[in-house]
Amino acid sequence: MSNKSKGIIFILLAGLSFASMSACVRLAGDVSTFEKAFFRNFVALLITAPMMIKNHVPTKLSRESRRFVWMRAIFGTVGLVCNYYAIGRINLADANMLNKMSPFFAVIFSSLLLGERMNLKQLLLVLGAFAGSLLIIKPSLSNLLLAPAIVGAIGGMGAGAAYTCVRGATTHGAAKTYVVFFFSAFSTLTMLPLALLNFSMPSPEQILWLLLCGVFGACGQFSITAAYSYAPAREISVYDYSQIIFSALLGLVLFEQIPDALSFAGYGIIILLALINSGHIELNKHKKRTV
Repeated sequence: MSNKSKGIIFILLAGLSFASMSACVRLAGDVSTFEKAFFRNFVALLITAPMMIKNHVPTKLSRESRRFVWMRAIFGTVGLVCNYYAIGRINLADANMLNKMSPFFAVIFSSLLLGERMNLKQLLLVLGAFAGSLLIIKPSLSNLLLAPAIVGAIGGMGAGAAYTCVRGATTHGAAKTYVVFFFSAFSTLTMLPLALLNFSMPSPEQILWLLLCGVFGACGQFSITAAYSYAPAREISVYDYSQIIFSALLGLVLFEQIPDALSFAGYGIIILLALINSGHIELNKHKKRTV
């Protein structure tokens, strides 16, 4: 099996895992965002720490890989908190679609952090994706959900930067397991004091959803880290949009949520541009579309 095929399989698995995680975040109810983020990363830490010990995963890194591992942890934590905040306040599919602006932000950060030059086509696609996101955000003074929608978009930016750093770290020799472990440990430690400041004792049912959130989050994290270590973002990131399908189905079944027409239009624009960006749709002078 080619590395690209492996990357596609892992990114589809990540989509299902993260969609399930998002549903659990919503089902956890009125628990604070920081508390949800803490539980998600603490469970992931409990899973990755024994794996680090059992497999004798090397922790000694080069200066360059260490830099990317730290940036991955910081950007990833910001993206996670923003995504969880949005999930609790807007439509599940909308929140996840805004988070899936990450491939377009990854193009920008790949240029800034990895030195991969952005061409005119990629710049136009990024601008088009931003326009599509506005259909989901619906900026208006009368839109009470504007603030969480903007926060959700910032979460997508954080995720895009984090995934770029994953590739940078693994390319410079960092083990995939260590990248996940470091992110989980960093997020757990940074979220703990914030969670304590806003702590409320969850019910047994809420604890179950929080634990499942951590399990699904860890599965998704391992899958997404593996995916981007096998293939570049430009080749496989489009398959990450499977999470929107999973999220829409879970939102409909669990919360009776149905995105409005503008949101669907935004989904369509962003996914179409993602297909063009990844090369799955090519535009030329002779044919309008070649698949």
